[in-house]
Amino acid sequence: MRAITESDVRRSFVNCSKGEAKRVNVPRDLEEQPWDELDFLGWRDPGAPDRGYLVVDHGDRLLGISLRATSGGSRGFTARSMCSLCLTTHTSGGVALMTARRTGEAGRQGNTVGQYLCTDLACSLYTRGRKQTAVGGELAETISVDEKITRMRANLAAFIAKVLA
Repeated sequence: MRAITESDVRRSFVNCSKGEAKRVNVPRDLEEQPWDELDFLGWRDPGAPDRGYLVVDHGDRLLGISLRATSGGSRGFTARSMCSLCLTTHTSGGVALMTARRTGEAGRQGNTVGQYLCTDLACSLYTRGRKQTAVGGELAETISVDEKITRMRANLAAFIAKVLA
């Protein structure tokens, strides 16, 4: 992903109002992001823990998606969940169901799309082995890192298509 600025981020959102986009807490460390290793910029809002955001290069433009994490009860330490983008497994709390309001009329009617995602939205780093889950014990895969990246990008594109549909 190419390096982006705060104003790039704010202009990119497609499923929230301009006023909502102005109020987003954009990460303060944009200049320090490992852009070459990111397929999308993802973060959770420290001021509103149920909020998350994805910004991705989509075609010839940046596309930002506002997310809301659902609150769920803990299923215990041994429970495992898998992110539907990067297929990283986490123990309890490492994956959350996040919903995105759809764009257009469907979104105005309150329609959303849900996806189980890494709670920290660091899928790109997990896929590349740059970040490990807290407990470890990832499932061994026989595909290459490049194939994992391709798979994650395809999963991300499918999620974006649902939001835009």
